[in-house]
Amino acid sequence: MMLVTYLPRLLPWIVLTERPLHPLLRRFLLYIPYTALGALIVRGAMEAPSGMALATLVGIGVSAACSWVKGGLVLSVSASIIAVFLMLS
Repeated sequence: MMLVTYLPRLLPWIVLTERPLHPLLRRFLLYIPYTALGALIVRGAMEAPSGMALATLVGIGVSAACSWVKGGLVLSVSASIIAVFLMLS
């Protein structure tokens, strides 16, 4: 089972490692962290209970600020989680 799931990830990496990407494709791939952030954070914010409106806005604001300044998805989501945790505790 591991081979079945690992092989489709390994083959493109081996084939495309030395190949330069087209500038338009490279630019498109740079936007993926922002779209993933939108899918993760904003969807969760829309489904949040009504009593947590302030914590929701703080989470969205922190994640947007971290994404704008640093640009990393993991840092943005982690900072948002920590900010909401501190807000609720």
